[in-house]
Amino acid sequence: MSRSVGTRPAGSGRALSEAYDTALLDLDGVVYAGGNAIAHAVESLTTARDGGMRLAYVTNNALRTPDTVAAHLTELGIPTDAADVITSAQAVARLIAEQVPSGARVLVIGGEGLRVALRERGLEPVESAEDDPAAVVQGFGGPELPWGRFAEACYAIARGVPWYASNTDLTIPGARGIAPGNGAAVEVVRIATGAEPQVAGKPLPPMHRETILRTGAQRPLVVGDRLDTDIEGAFNGEVDSLLVLTGVTDGTQLLAAPPQHRPTYVDADLRGLLTGQPEVGGDAGEGFRCGGWTATAGAERLELEGDGAALDGLRALCAAAWTAGGGEGCRLDAEKALARLGL
Repeated sequence: MSRSVGTRPAGSGRALSEAYDTALLDLDGVVYAGGNAIAHAVESLTTARDGGMRLAYVTNNALRTPDTVAAHLTELGIPTDAADVITSAQAVARLIAEQVPSGARVLVIGGEGLRVALRERGLEPVESAEDDPAAVVQGFGGPELPWGRFAEACYAIARGVPWYASNTDLTIPGARGIAPGNGAAVEVVRIATGAEPQVAGKPLPPMHRETILRTGAQRPLVVGDRLDTDIEGAFNGEVDSLLVLTGVTDGTQLLAAPPQHRPTYVDADLRGLLTGQPEVGGDAGEGFRCGGWTATAGAERLELEGDGAALDGLRALCAAAWTAGGGEGCRLDAEKALARLGL
């Protein structure tokens, strides 16, 4: 099935787990948050897998190794092998290996996930700018990463050593809320050096390439909670996507999404894998219909009439907003309409 990006969420007469052969699942905000499984995730993924869908876990978090992530998922009740986990550390390690000599030293600013991925590519992780590195790589190091590590990166970059970043997510969800992500740490080094890193993670092509190489997916469905990484990554890879509302994206952000941030499907959580998706009918003149709702775009705000399931109302609003926004994001006021849906 080809990418479907346009002015309304797509419908599907079949369960998504039947329409696609592989789910490329983000982790934080989709499967778990702060280490705990998100509601309905375990049972939904189990049912999808038992029905024949392959599950692959694709994360921009470069801190943990695939073995560690797989063990965590298994503990949560989702039996997983390390080969089912694809990280931005793996994507950036491949990117570096293609540009430096085999066996080259790489200065690591981050956690064990980066070191394991570099060794997998025949590269040698080092800890100091004085170790004559051929590259600097920066990935999420967790809350305990010493400030001095950023200085070490700056020393090497100032000498002309090329700089790579696993990803540039500014935030990461946790049990207590939203915390600074690797992108915030990358900004520290960027400000200090004036340099620009080569970035591998979602939404950029190196991460999509790594995912397809490792999974062999023929009809992949990207499943995520972030418009600017998961959904844009699917757009760049020309594959379909499912946005779940269990992470950082809310209704306001979804309605204002420009084309590259518009998911193919929208659902509350991972139960959306197990069902078809309702069609959104109508047009800008008569309004967009989904379930018992009709959404229209007025001069200043989005309007919603009717009743029914909140998600159907949101899908109708997406059609109205995305049509009004055209090639850009919609700027119409959606507060009243979303309040009717409890969103």
